[in-house]
Amino acid sequence: MAIPVTLEVFEGPLDLLLYLIDKNKVDIYDIPIVTITDQYMAYIKAMEERDMNIVSEFLVMAATLIDIKCRMLLPKEVNEEGEEEDPRDELVQKLLEYKMVRYLSVELKDRQLESGYNLYHKRNIPPEVARHEEPIDYAELIGDLNLSMLNDIFQSILKRQEDKIDPVRSSFGNIEKEEIDISLKATYIEAYTREHKRFSFRSLLEKQGSKSELIVTFLVVLEMIRIGKVTIEQEENFADIIITNNDDNNERIDLAQIG
Repeated sequence: MAIPVTLEVFEGPLDLLLYLIDKNKVDIYDIPIVTITDQYMAYIKAMEERDMNIVSEFLVMAATLIDIKCRMLLPKEVNEEGEEEDPRDELVQKLLEYKMVRYLSVELKDRQLESGYNLYHKRNIPPEVARHEEPIDYAELIGDLNLSMLNDIFQSILKRQEDKIDPVRSSFGNIEKEEIDISLKATYIEAYTREHKRFSFRSLLEKQGSKSELIVTFLVVLEMIRIGKVTIEQEENFADIIITNNDDNNERIDLAQIG
């Protein structure tokens, strides 16, 4: 015979099942499925809630309980390891997880409420205390110090400041930008190619005096290759590059391409 259930508001089917388990004082690992199912069905019949979304959740759980109730009447199934399976295991696992989450939510809510109990107030120091200044006894402060000892302390402080200066970087001067006239460099290289006809690219680079000149020379040669004023060849990988002047090409070098 089903036990009358006092109608209360539950958050969901699992919440109702935990209530029935606590009410009947039964072990959650050994749920009397017949008793719990009967009481669960009695609650559903007494529900006044007409929201179909909520009612459907309880009906799905009711179907699950009836399914478990039927499987309990049949011979127990055996898993691959030869152990008998309990139809209630999956439901018990869901109840345990829900119970843990519910307890955690209660704990977090309690902590939120407790956090509001901390009260702070502004510093309230009496004016006479705030104005008080501790008198300084210079005789006690200086003690055994004399002018010679004070000078030694001062010199040691200066020495520490000098040690912080990097002796290498402090000797660096201002870095000045090296200006290269691209037009003059292009004219020089054109004249060089006409004069030597066929020459080593390395020999041309060795005549440059700085890294900036090397870069500009390389760019001018690339532009001369592009417009066909010179051709290059290399017998094998990492071998020297040979540049040959093409006297029949009078096209001007586009300095904008280089700059």
